Amino acid sequence: MKIVLASNNRGKLAELQSILAPLGVQLIAQGDLFAGEAPEPHCTFVENALAKARFAAEKTGLPAIADDAGLCLDAFGGLPGVQTAYYCTQFGYEKSDANNVQAVLEQLAQQPSPANRQGAMVSTLVGVRHAQDPEPLIAVGRVAIEIAPQRQGEGGFGFDPVLLYPPLGVTFAQMPPEQKNQLSHRGRSSRLMMELLRSSWLA
Repeated sequence: MKIVLASNNRGKLAELQSILAPLGVQLIAQGDLFAGEAPEPHCTFVENALAKARFAAEKTGLPAIADDAGLCLDAFGGLPGVQTAYYCTQFGYEKSDANNVQAVLEQLAQQPSPANRQGAMVSTLVGVRHAQDPEPLIAVGRVAIEIAPQRQGEGGFGFDPVLLYPPLGVTFAQMPPEQKNQLSHRGRSSRLMMELLRSSWLA
């Protein structure tokens, strides 16, 4: 079964393809099929993911899965949330993973000492069989994290170098990919989505 992934993020594509591999599905990045991206005007992960999935399904005629994920920090009232990918731009930086990490370290450094560095990474996956699907599949993965005081590790992408997983005392960038996929927010949502796909679309 071919499914379009409503994202052009190659890191997400690799992680999701690895986790969903046992189902025998083939994920195709939407950028390989058409140009443009869906508007993301909503303030919740599930609404944005649903909009992206419907957009990709409409453009391709294929079933689609979209991921909307983000960093929710206690010190900032749950923000940046759905604006995570653009977090650094509000502080004058160009959009990039490295600049997002730099911005969050700088902003937490300005908090009262000791700064509240706790929060969560959240991944919401939504799957639709077609653009008008009235019964989307929804899988949410959440993992509690702390923001490390400086970058640690060379792996992963996004905020991984500063996402400290408290039970192990290491960041996601310090973990082997298999361990990260087991513990991360996207790993958790992907396994839930795998079960939903197996029982709903592939049964």
